[in-house]
Amino acid sequence: MRPIVMISSWPPRLCGIATFAEEALEFICKADPARPAYVISHTDGEGEFVKPVIDMSREDWYVPVVETVKELDPEVIHIEHEYGLYNYINDKGEGDGNRGFLKMLDLLSGYPTVVEPHTIHGRMRDQEEIFVKELAEKCSVLLFKCHYQKWRLRWSFEGRDWKVPENIMIIPHGARPDFRWAISEVDNLKRELGLGEYAGKHIIGLVGWIQSNKRWDILTSMWEDIYHEIREETGEEWFLFAAGSMRDPNHKSDYEKYVSEIKLLESEGMARYFEFVPRGELYYKAMAVCDFIVLPSLDETQSGTLARIIALNKPYISTAPMEGLTAQTVESEGGLLFTHKAGLREKVIRLATDEGLRMRLGENLKKYLDETVSWEVVARQYLEAYQLASREVREGKPVYIRPEF
Repeated sequence: MRPIVMISSWPPRLCGIATFAEEALEFICKADPARPAYVISHTDGEGEFVKPVIDMSREDWYVPVVETVKELDPEVIHIEHEYGLYNYINDKGEGDGNRGFLKMLDLLSGYPTVVEPHTIHGRMRDQEEIFVKELAEKCSVLLFKCHYQKWRLRWSFEGRDWKVPENIMIIPHGARPDFRWAISEVDNLKRELGLGEYAGKHIIGLVGWIQSNKRWDILTSMWEDIYHEIREETGEEWFLFAAGSMRDPNHKSDYEKYVSEIKLLESEGMARYFEFVPRGELYYKAMAVCDFIVLPSLDETQSGTLARIIALNKPYISTAPMEGLTAQTVESEGGLLFTHKAGLREKVIRLATDEGLRMRLGENLKKYLDETVSWEVVARQYLEAYQLASREVREGKPVYIRPEF
């Protein structure tokens, strides 16, 4: 049986796409267990079925990728895309605008190709629009994560008198269905993480990679007032649990600022800082001990964090308008949105003082997970995309997926 080949960054690289790809392939293999699967990764990828041949110091980095694909002779190629992963930079510091990636697709035109870009903005820059146009033309099936991205693209393309792509399929960001703990298990999890003093107490979480764009300081700067207001209204203590680590050295100054603010609150008995690398089961456990999560973010880099929140059915508060984060909050009805600092304060106090609301949001997330974004559901959709791509190559008929509107 011919294999599935995934092209992507891969662990141990500390990269959201790598983590995403690892989980996605785990469930793809469970959905089609008889079919072998291989990964073609960057040179820092590791694993028994991993071919680490993508060397971005080479202008022609895609040549060994194509050679490896030909050796493996796959049934379908599933490619995870993010601009930074495939951007060759020359000696002058100039990027190639992902031209090498498009050349790779040209060289792979004889194979069914499914491309899953992780950066599709509602309002694209000119170069993004041109790239997506070429991408849709060169691959068999193009995967977007949100419905609005597809119907918003029609407006952009028609404004340029371009043909709207007909091979775009919507498959949401997957979330694990197998990492859920009962409320009765949470205190034991706290003890396991060294948080035994918080057993039986309420926790609000800021969890994940600590970066400038995550803006933990929005909440930490007003946490003392929120802490006292919640305590006065409920008679209960709610603690701020900030858990994560720095990934990008360019964010070091903000990382140090955010952590210093948390540690000051910790010295006053209102918060706790927990240093850990947000990966694997520990990432889920760090979220599981929280009553709800806050995601103050300035861009779309938090989709992996949101997937874990959904996996745990945790109510949350996030920024709006914020592309996919807002779209999934509206679709799931599992979180609250804020647009300014006072709004965040109001939403935090509201969730902390309304247990019924927390329960309703959690139930909505459970339903959304089970029916829409569980990796088990998403993996079956990937297999449908593979079938469409294979049929296109086999029969020579372009993929046609009806527009929603």
